[in-house]
Amino acid sequence: MIDWARLEQLAAECSQPGRPYKNRYPTPHHGLRDFLRWQRETRGRFPPRQPFPLRRPDPALLATPAERPRFTWIGHATYLVQYRGWNLLTDPVFSERCSPLSFVGPKRTVAPALSIDELPEIHAVLVSHNHYDHLDRDSVRALNQRFGDRLCWFAPSGVGAWLRRRGIARVEELGWWQHRRHQDFDAFCVPTQHFSGRGARDRNRTLWCGWRLDWDDFSLLFAGDTGYAPVFQEIRQVLGPVDVALLPIGAYQPRWFMAPVHINPDEAVRIHKDLEASHSLAMHWGTFVLTDEPLDEPPRALDAARREHHVPARAFQVPGHGDTLSLLDGGFEEVTP
Repeated sequence: MIDWARLEQLAAECSQPGRPYKNRYPTPHHGLRDFLRWQRETRGRFPPRQPFPLRRPDPALLATPAERPRFTWIGHATYLVQYRGWNLLTDPVFSERCSPLSFVGPKRTVAPALSIDELPEIHAVLVSHNHYDHLDRDSVRALNQRFGDRLCWFAPSGVGAWLRRRGIARVEELGWWQHRRHQDFDAFCVPTQHFSGRGARDRNRTLWCGWRLDWDDFSLLFAGDTGYAPVFQEIRQVLGPVDVALLPIGAYQPRWFMAPVHINPDEAVRIHKDLEASHSLAMHWGTFVLTDEPLDEPPRALDAARREHHVPARAFQVPGHGDTLSLLDGGFEEVTP
């Protein structure tokens, strides 16, 4: 059950008319000096790129209505979520690099499982924040070119202006704990522990968030990027347990630098439990080399964390690139053509 009175109270408390935005819980700020320390300690060397298997989903299969919640991992934080006639994308990044420039910056180790042309009709996009590996200009433009006003974009405060400057007409722009009824589901903008910025002078000038979507018989939480904090217990207390959570498990080393804003696999399992999620799916690993852990480490670390916290493997799964999973009564089942 949703605590509507508490939701309204929190929405009022978290209204921030000024800038910059701040996390609900104190977060150490790592600036240029700390970044240079990180690069000096690692001598500027990132882990080697690794190939991963890529399964190409069948576009014809994905064009069929999903009577049960269906999830296709396109890569990094981009999922195609399908349910009861709805097709949604999370943080769509289809470009080769997550960078302001097309010729430099982190490059994909695995191609997107689907191209934008291969997508089924998309009805909504969930944007968590404006970092380049979550909000990609070329992908936004291509989606808008293909779907135009048929597509509704859900974005945190401040990001709507960025979208509108790129020709996006339908934007639902919300602050933390605010919500909108959107045809068949309620959309809630929920807080996470992160930050925003696309340049040297705009840090925290726009909001960051997760998204909770509630149909009458199914609920979804997309966490975007986050550090670990009691905020996920708050989300569960206010909105109730969730059926499926999409949680990041990668980009977490070194901990002294990344811990305030990026969870590790152990913390992902703790969030799974904080949310009282029936099921969780992993994301945000194995696509871009962003931090110091080996690309293939997060799934192994998640497996160890699940065992330590007594979470069954079927309750928190790690899809491969391009895998499509359908949620059945007993858990997820792989969907094949």
